[in-house]
Amino acid sequence: MNSLISRRAPVPVSVWLGVALFGVVLAILPFMLGMAGQSWVRLLNFALVYVMLALGLNIVVGFAGLLDLGYIAFYAVGAYIWATLASPHFGLHLPFWVVLPIGVMMAALAGALLGAPTLKLRGDYLAIVTLGFGEIVRIFMNNLDAPINITNGPQGINRIDTFKIGSFAFGRSQEMFGFRITGPEKYYYLLLLFTIIIIIMCVRLQNSRIGRAWEAVREDEVAAKAMGINTRNIKLLAFSMGASFGGVAGAMFASMQGFVSPESFSLTESISVLSMVVLGGMGHIPGVILGALLLSIFPEILRAVVVPIQQSVFGDVIFDPEGIRMLMFGLAMVLVMIFRPAGLWPSAVRRRELMSSREGST
Repeated sequence: MNSLISRRAPVPVSVWLGVALFGVVLAILPFMLGMAGQSWVRLLNFALVYVMLALGLNIVVGFAGLLDLGYIAFYAVGAYIWATLASPHFGLHLPFWVVLPIGVMMAALAGALLGAPTLKLRGDYLAIVTLGFGEIVRIFMNNLDAPINITNGPQGINRIDTFKIGSFAFGRSQEMFGFRITGPEKYYYLLLLFTIIIIIMCVRLQNSRIGRAWEAVREDEVAAKAMGINTRNIKLLAFSMGASFGGVAGAMFASMQGFVSPESFSLTESISVLSMVVLGGMGHIPGVILGALLLSIFPEILRAVVVPIQQSVFGDVIFDPEGIRMLMFGLAMVLVMIFRPAGLWPSAVRRRELMSSREGST
């Protein structure tokens, strides 16, 4: 009997050492960046927010194969739930353990509401409907200031409460163990914790029966339905799960910024998050994380470098940094689609699919 039981090979010591070293780097990273300025720590925090958004969209696009161009709407739902329940706008200052679950559940409900009427849509039609849903939510937030002022319209909601655990406020600097820790540095560890939890959930989902059902729907929905998979429930679950991660990211964004407005949830943001998933590698969690980090950090680095280089070479700023950033962004996407159609770090399954499709076409 013992011979029939397969035993897993022990994990090499080098792997544990690599994990430990990576953990130490993550632990000291905000303090290293803080030496160059707190703006870089804030940039790192926003990168973690985009990682959460990209992982949530990856469930819909990468795992289930459903093209969603309105994903930023769930980000807005989470942000506005936090803004309305933890700010002077309504005079409510509820604790995080009340506001955050409400934001997640409302975002998941919005995901189900989006998924319900799109169950029979595919491809371009699904993309158009989800795009419209995202714009409806943004316009709704922009105009919901009359007759009852719920979102404060285009002016947005400010003075939003920071994330608090008792008297420990993440948005304020304080002395700890003889060191001064700033608000962005404290938020880094909070966002890193949420990001790790979402990564673990994504890995567990991908390797579960639900993940295999999503993959079956992505490959051939008709065959999946013929094999007994309830494609309706599986699709709704994909929309809801992905939306719930967007709700977490939105709540963290609102608490970290202290201000939300409809301009933060435009179509451009949806396209940016989708580009992160496509660039990194759809359906591959490490690739999606890589794509989110690259597209959230590299443009800001480019913005900080372009102006000094032009001033040193030409003596003046000739090319607008934003224009150069979008030009480089578009060029990078075109090059990736030509030379790396599966993404910078694709999964083995996705790589085999593209290779087999190319061989079949030839």
